[in-house]
Amino acid sequence: MSGFDKIEFAQQSRTPTASTHASTVKKAPQDFAKSQSITEDSMAKRRKSSPKKFRFSKKLSIGLGIFALLVVLIAIPAYATYQSGLKTYRQSQLVSSALKKQNIELASQEITKTQEYLEETKKNLHYMVPLKFVPVVGWYYSDADHMMNAATYGLESAKTVTDSLAPYADVLGLKGDDSFAGGSTEDRIKTAVLSMGKITPEIDKIESSIVKVQKEIDQVNPDHYPKLIFGSQVKDQLTTLRLTADQTATAVSDAKPLIKTLPSLLGEKEAKRYLVLFQNDKELRATGGFITAYAIFSIDKGIIKFEKSDDIYKLDDSIRNKPKAPAPILKYLPKVYTLNLRDSNLSPDFIESMKTFEEMYERAALKEEVDGIIAIDTHVLVSTVKILDDQVQAGGQTFTTVNDPRCDCPQIIYELENDISRPVNYIKTDRKSVIGDLISAIMVKALSSSPQQYWGPLFQSIIAQTQQKHIMFKLYDEQAQQGIVALNAAGQIRPFEGDYLHINEVNFSGAKVNIFMEERVDNEYKVDADGTITKTLTIKYKNPFPPSDCNLERGGLCLNAEYRDWIRIYVPQGSELVDSKGSQVKMTTYDELGKTVIDGFVTVRPKGVGTLTVTYKLPFKLEKNSPLPLLIQKQPGTAGHEYQTIINGKTVEMFNLTTDKETKLEL
Repeated sequence: MSGFDKIEFAQQSRTPTASTHASTVKKAPQDFAKSQSITEDSMAKRRKSSPKKFRFSKKLSIGLGIFALLVVLIAIPAYATYQSGLKTYRQSQLVSSALKKQNIELASQEITKTQEYLEETKKNLHYMVPLKFVPVVGWYYSDADHMMNAATYGLESAKTVTDSLAPYADVLGLKGDDSFAGGSTEDRIKTAVLSMGKITPEIDKIESSIVKVQKEIDQVNPDHYPKLIFGSQVKDQLTTLRLTADQTATAVSDAKPLIKTLPSLLGEKEAKRYLVLFQNDKELRATGGFITAYAIFSIDKGIIKFEKSDDIYKLDDSIRNKPKAPAPILKYLPKVYTLNLRDSNLSPDFIESMKTFEEMYERAALKEEVDGIIAIDTHVLVSTVKILDDQVQAGGQTFTTVNDPRCDCPQIIYELENDISRPVNYIKTDRKSVIGDLISAIMVKALSSSPQQYWGPLFQSIIAQTQQKHIMFKLYDEQAQQGIVALNAAGQIRPFEGDYLHINEVNFSGAKVNIFMEERVDNEYKVDADGTITKTLTIKYKNPFPPSDCNLERGGLCLNAEYRDWIRIYVPQGSELVDSKGSQVKMTTYDELGKTVIDGFVTVRPKGVGTLTVTYKLPFKLEKNSPLPLLIQKQPGTAGHEYQTIINGKTVEMFNLTTDKETKLEL
């Protein structure tokens, strides 16, 4: 091969042949297209993926921005609401302080300021209205809104009262410490009655505001506040608040007839006269105690004047041709064969007992025309004397509530019994008139002082004593009595759907044994599979004191002796007595006052104990998963026996029965 040929061969080997070139030319466009297609696909994918990331980031940013805006929009009014809420709360404390100082004018001014702060708080809260539509959170927003509305209506009613009293603040001593402007006691009382006459026309407005408070609070659900998150205190307080609002609204509505007639009852236009019966609860009777004395007093424009007070025996002696004593007296009260006024309160219903009393009173030569009857017992005297610096002078004696070791009771009780009950070897005139003297002395001391000193505590005490049935009323003004009944101040046996219990005891011993007696009641339930309810009632008696000297010839003061107790247990009508133990007579049943009565007789000696057990079936069955409503009514005159509720062998509640108790039991 020549050199030229070598060079040519080399060139040929580096340069494609025609066929090779053709092949290359044909394949290249396809490969490029394929490559191009892959590149375009990749770019397309990138183009598709890139906008997604971009759009997601944009949405997130917008969402975060909106969230941040909402936080700002809610946080700002939330903080403002919190701040104005604090101001409102602090301002409300000033209202409370002014009322404690009995400064009506200042209270009215502080209420106005509180109303202004409250409106500001409500306005700030309403800026947070979007929260209303947020699940769960919306509950709390709505609750806050309802509570503020309730506060608004509550302040409205308070403002009405303070504005009505403001014109009389000076003479009533309601302008703060040492603000009393002077004047006689009669002037002060007349002004008080006059001011009351100015408030009563506003009672409809006050009632309307209180009903609105009730409706707002009733829309707050305590179950929205779990114990684990908010603690039991919040939930319990809301539950109590709802109950208080409901009770207040009901009380104002029910008492409205009485409130409207109160100025008239206090002699605003013409004098009224009332018969006061003193019931000695230390010798317990059905309506609270043995009727031992009476008094008549008049009220003229609020001024109380005692006209007379005397021994009930004198009033009894002025009645001729008395009826034969009823069966319980003939059976259990020795040597008494006729019915006397002093024994006429045999029905546990005070109104029914007073019907019997009035029938006999109409025939008494010493009868006086009156506008109603008021019954009080020793608890009223003791609580009142305690408020009056624990010392009252009457009938040449000093009465206090200091414990007297001779009876382990307040000194006032021993001295009254010593004066009234101890036999003497001479004729004792006006025996028991000391009670009238004591009541008169109490009234003089209370009303001759500054209103700030005693009136507030005395008024509160009267309310408490009425709730506990130590004071009861039968007024002859029908509208007023309607209010008395609604307030449960008439000592009546009440109708009730569900379980009911009232234990009524009558001390037929003639001694003041109830000073010493202690009682406990076990109220036990057992429920069968078919819903049948069987109850076992166990009453445990104890008299830990030695007997008194009851020898009348020696002039002994017979306070403690054998307790002779006629007992009646009022239960739902139709209940069936199953068994009884501890009664001195066979226990019987009958229907009375819309109840079934289980009747028996118990005796307990000094330093002795006793137990009465009664088993009976209720006249209805318990529905599955349903609570059992229960009303226990307290006997007037009792101090508050200890009660224990037992369900299927387990004690679920212990309490002292100081007022009527209504509840629901989960059996």
